[in-house]
Amino acid sequence: MLTSETSQRIAAIRQFNRFYTQKIEVLSEGLLDTPYSLSEARVLFELGQRQDLTVTKLADLLSVDAGYMSRLVSAFEKNGLVTRTRSELDGRQWNLTLSSKGQDVCADLNSRANLQVDAMLDSLTDEAQIRLLGAMSAIEDILTTRSAENGPIVIRTHRPGDIGWIVQRHGVLYNEEYQFEETFEALVADILAKLIKTYDHKKDHIWIAEIDGERVGSIVASRGSQNTVQLRLFLVEPWAREKGIGKLLMKEYIQFARQAGYKRITLWTQSILDAARHLYELSGFELVAEESHHSFGRDLVAETWELEL
Repeated sequence: MLTSETSQRIAAIRQFNRFYTQKIEVLSEGLLDTPYSLSEARVLFELGQRQDLTVTKLADLLSVDAGYMSRLVSAFEKNGLVTRTRSELDGRQWNLTLSSKGQDVCADLNSRANLQVDAMLDSLTDEAQIRLLGAMSAIEDILTTRSAENGPIVIRTHRPGDIGWIVQRHGVLYNEEYQFEETFEALVADILAKLIKTYDHKKDHIWIAEIDGERVGSIVASRGSQNTVQLRLFLVEPWAREKGIGKLLMKEYIQFARQAGYKRITLWTQSILDAARHLYELSGFELVAEESHHSFGRDLVAETWELEL
């Protein structure tokens, strides 16, 4: 027997599913005003991304019945969208590839999908777009099984979806750990929106830390004056701390600052962020200013730290 609370949560999720499928029009007879269904379009998309797919692999990848997938691929083959070639590794398998006609159809579907999403985003402010991306990223992260915590650590540059994740995780973690209210999340969104609008690949940078493909940390370089760069939005997920991720992010940051020709790194933080402050000290930063203030729903002491390069 489902509890009242569980029933309400189920209803809320189903309501969101109905809302979103209607919003992106996946239930219409032809997806994006084309003759193809959502399932058919997804198969064409996957075939356009990889060259090693068989009917069995496609069925597994998309979690559909192998018989259904076989019939769908056969129809594509009959219509000249897909070709089969015998696998060099296993003569019993046939690899599937898009024909020239199939590539044109796939390109058209991608273009229509991009235009549809662009139209949806165009009606939103920059802050609303970042909130939307953060919420979508949170859903994906929550519903994805966590990778092994001892997996390899990767430090990479940012890509689509990361901006929203940085905003969302700062909002959640600073509320959970320091009781910051939503004005802090709004500040993070504003910082990133302004940075992306004027982003200079030579002077600005955003790093993301991953463990087995799962995002666990961030750090941002934002140009200040000609010789000074700001260190911002430094974060490591609680479960991934004490793995040296903070030190790796800091090392990448300082190396970039030197290569970019900066003479000084400056950062603004709060006195209650003990772990971050400790790492700043270890990295050679010096505390140069303090100021009491009331922000994000708390009485705080702001600190300015600097590192001469």
